[in-house]
Amino acid sequence: MAGGKAFCPFSVALFAGSAFSYIAYLRQKKQATLPKRCIDVHKQTYIIAGDIGGTNSRFALHLSGQKDPLLVHVYSNEDSLKNTTTFHHATLKPFLQKCLAEVEAWKALGEKEVLSKIQVVACLATAGPVTMDNDVFMVNLGESGGSIDGNEIEKCQDGLLSLVVRCKLVNDFVGQGYGVLDLDLDKEVIELLPGSKAKVKDLGPICCVGAGTGLGECFLTKSSLATKLGYECYPSEGGHSDFTPRGPLEVELVDYLKQKFSCDYRVSVERIVSGRGLANVYEFLANKFPDRVDTLVHEEFLAAGDQQGRVVGMNSQIDGSLTQQAMQIMAAAYGAEAGNAALKFIPTGGLFLTGGLTPKNIGMIQGYDSPFMKAYLDKGRLNNLIRSIPLFAVLNEDVGLRGARVCAEREYNAM
Repeated sequence: MAGGKAFCPFSVALFAGSAFSYIAYLRQKKQATLPKRCIDVHKQTYIIAGDIGGTNSRFALHLSGQKDPLLVHVYSNEDSLKNTTTFHHATLKPFLQKCLAEVEAWKALGEKEVLSKIQVVACLATAGPVTMDNDVFMVNLGESGGSIDGNEIEKCQDGLLSLVVRCKLVNDFVGQGYGVLDLDLDKEVIELLPGSKAKVKDLGPICCVGAGTGLGECFLTKSSLATKLGYECYPSEGGHSDFTPRGPLEVELVDYLKQKFSCDYRVSVERIVSGRGLANVYEFLANKFPDRVDTLVHEEFLAAGDQQGRVVGMNSQIDGSLTQQAMQIMAAAYGAEAGNAALKFIPTGGLFLTGGLTPKNIGMIQGYDSPFMKAYLDKGRLNNLIRSIPLFAVLNEDVGLRGARVCAEREYNAM
């Protein structure tokens, strides 16, 4: 209660950057403690999977136990958050309303019957570190960052939002890891090392490395004592480990990036292996080789804002260009880091390359002569071990959303 009036719990608070705002949010959260809701065996259960990035929020509705979605929709966070300060009212509620308007089973029931006969278990894969309290603060959500709280979403009783009886939050790359379990290895991946599918060990660890807006890494393990429980995925921040230059030009690149980002001793792999990293590499090359700059491409690059990496990628097929050289450097660094992950985890269950940069630049990744594979296989005394690891490039870009569905199903089955 606040001032004698009922307090409506909220799932997202957009902050102005002050510590006082965050403290107030935590106090309000403590005041709104209600018992968790349970599954009603008399209701039909649906699954909502969400892949929540800084730019867009993607949602999919599934009937529990079904892989194929009944409805998928993408919301722009910037546009959605203009008229409301809460994430669930900005995106999740409109998605539920869209389900009511477009999913035949929901349309046939009508809103009143939907509220009495349907329940939803949701999982949101979010681009930020999820706490043990099932909430996350995303620095890139909204103008000043925002917090999503799964527990508060469960408690919200505002119309169709009351359908959500469980809302689990996971790190976005944990979503990628669980999404790998949903892949068809015959149709949705490319073997980067021949015979990889035949080499997969049922009890072996799985590793996932994916370059997109950033560089994500995670790993999955299965207990030999309880195999029926399946794989458990664990997040990591491996993408922020130190970048190691592989030649004189990359030594200069590191020096350039240390100066750019005010780092005295090191830069992370993500500064090179990501969409933003690709832009960093091109920027370095343009400064070092001004006589090789393509004026039209460079002007497009400078005007592209946070899409600079995309401009470099789109122009990377031009032979002898700086954009092509930037892509080659990024792909080699990607291969080296994937090889490092293979050495650390020995993922005999498979090492999967995900993220948007993988399918978009498969020509730089596939084949023994590609920049990626040359660096991946360059592990000295451990080359034989590296060649024994099943290695796949994932062609689908919806792996995070599919992983969120897998997590939601697991959550539902455990309730």
